[in-house]
Amino acid sequence: MTKSMAKTRTKQLVVCVDNDGYPASLEKRKIYIALRDADAEKHDLLRIVDESGDDYLYPKTFFRSIALPQSVRKAVLDTA
Repeated sequence: MTKSMAKTRTKQLVVCVDNDGYPASLEKRKIYIALRDADAEKHDLLRIVDESGDDYLYPKTFFRSIALPQSVRKAVLDTA
């Protein structure tokens, strides 16, 4: 997926709570950007953006949604 496509999707902030089977890819307690993907959600997966800007599917149970103050949310999303 191109970065321009990623910008058009709805972004959600999530925190990783489990990385079983993906220790090299996911860091526990790290905040990630999840992109809305209805097809993935039907299979209990989330589309997560990594540091390179690429996105991958992971089990939804590995993450929890988080709410941040608008100024912090903007700062996190602006660095992505």
